[in-house]
Parts: sequence; C-alpha cells; structure tokens
Amino acid sequence: MLTRRDLMLALGYLTTESYLTYAFSATNPGKYAGWVKYEGNPVLGGQYGTCFDICVLRELGKFRMWVSWRPKQSVAITESINGIHWKPPEIVLGPRTETGWEDDINRPIVVHRKDGYHMWYTGQAKGRSAIGYATSADGIAWVRQSEKPVLVSEAPWEDVAVMCPHVMWDAADRLWKMWYSGGQQYEPNAIGYATSKDGLRWDKYAANPVLTPDPRFEWEKNRVAAAQVLLWKGWYYAFYIGFRDIDHAQIGLARSKDGITGWVRHAENPIVRPTPGGWDADACYKPFAVYSNGGWKLWYNGRNNHLEQIGLVTRSEESLGFVAES
Repeated sequence: MLTRRDLMLALGYLTTESYLTYAFSATNPGKYAGWVKYEGNPVLGGQYGTCFDICVLRELGKFRMWVSWRPKQSVAITESINGIHWKPPEIVLGPRTETGWEDDINRPIVVHRKDGYHMWYTGQAKGRSAIGYATSADGIAWVRQSEKPVLVSEAPWEDVAVMCPHVMWDAADRLWKMWYSGGQQYEPNAIGYATSKDGLRWDKYAANPVLTPDPRFEWEKNRVAAAQVLLWKGWYYAFYIGFRDIDHAQIGLARSKDGITGWVRHAENPIVRPTPGGWDADACYKPFAVYSNGGWKLWYNGRNNHLEQIGLVTRSEESLGFVAES
C-alpha cells in the first residue's frame, strides 16, 4: 500500500526535500511549505489596536507599509528598515461621511509609477463596500480622484460588497489590472478581475469570479478572498485567504499563466496557518509578499478573538515551491 509520502511524490506534488518540510510542518506550527514565522510576531498592532489588510513597498532601502487602522477608520503609513520594527503609524487617508459610502476607509493597494503613487481602497458605509481611487506625489498626502466609488457591486455574486483591491500596472498593455473580492460585507466570497486605462473607469471580466472556493479542500471550502497578485517569472501568483468557515481563515498560494483562468493551487496549501494558542490562533488573513535579497517576506494579519495584528513570515529561497516553475 502506498504511503501518503509515496503517493504525493509519485504524483509530482512534492520533491523529497519539500516532503521533509511538509512532514516537519505537522509538528511545527511556525513553518509550512518553506515559510517560517518570525518568532517575535506580531510586528505591528498591540498598543495601536486592530491593524489589518496592508500593502508594502520596498523603496530607498526601507519598507513602507500602508495599513488599515480600525480604531481610526483610516489608512495609515508606517516605515521600517528591516520589516520587523515599524515606526508609529500616521493617518494618510481618513473617512468622509459626507460622500455616503466611505464612513470607514481600509484595505489599500498602492502602486508607485514615475507619475507618482496610486491608491485604490475600500470605502464602507451602511452595510456596503465599494472601491475608491486616490493619487499622491509622495505616498503621504493623497487626493481622491472621484467623489464616487470607481467600482461597486453590480453582479449577483458581488452581493453588497466589492473590496480588497489589488492592482498592478501592465506597461506592455498600457492597462491597469485589478483583482478584487466580492460578496458579503463581513467577509467576501470570491475574487473577480477588472481592467482600466485610467484607474477610474473599470471593465469587469465577463466570466467573473475568476478564483472561487475549492470544496475539495477543507481549509478553503467556504470562501476565498483578498488576493495579492504578482507577475513573477512568467506566472501570475495569487497569495489569498481561504476560509474554512466565516471565522477561521488561512493563507494559500495559487498561480495562473494569464492571471484569470487555469489557477493551480500550491500542493502544500495553506502556507500560513494559525498558531494554536497564539496571537493568530483563530485566523490568518490578507497576505502581502515582497521579494527582497534572494528571498521573500510576507506580512499578514492574524486574529485571536477580536484583536487583529500584523505578523511576518519569510522564505529564504527565490522559488515559491511549485513543481516545474519555469
């Protein structure tokens, strides 16, 4: 009879080396699929209250993080030299109740081009979520580009909320590409795709959603959301949240050749899992990974009861662990 190890090796899901990592993970909650939790986690939160759903850029020898700061209902910025020790957050984009759709501001994505910084963010009010757009010369002083949201829920699968935008600029196609989450307000249900020439007017992909829960996997059978998508060595990689149920979540990784169809899950998903009894014991949410110095840093928000804080996991190699990555 084939053992689990033999079967996974025979199917090509694991190499002998990665199986050792897989086996080690079962007894070491701080390491999965080559991702290792920083022992001093969390790296941001605590005295600041709930900090969640972040975006990080590596610039001028430091990390800049835009963070959702729940007690302030705002997006704040903080900086770090090493990705571990962060300056106190400072609000850069706050709520505006007069618009009727952004009483609470959160879940930013920031893109830096030659023409400055571009941010898409989630605005929430009256039990609904929508996506707004702002620009900045320095990443600190932001100007909204529209009084109205640039993306709203319309399709049945989007229900009452579109949120958690991740946007990249495709210079070859001269096109903004967005992956966003849609569905229920408390936690969205699936991930859609849209494109824009100017960041304001978006065309949604006709066959949305493009990434949905896979019922074969217990850890993500309920819903998937909040993907960070990277174009890396010819593949689109999606770091995303998978929900076992609405209160328990972990982080997975998938890839696709076009970023829309044919998503293949990582064989060792979920790659970031809660630590029993730890600060992230109930859920691991909203990943954001940055390639740096031959390896990866991935920040995420973990939850224990009602408090969410930001933690860090690292991967010491360039490979993201898929079979036949080229």
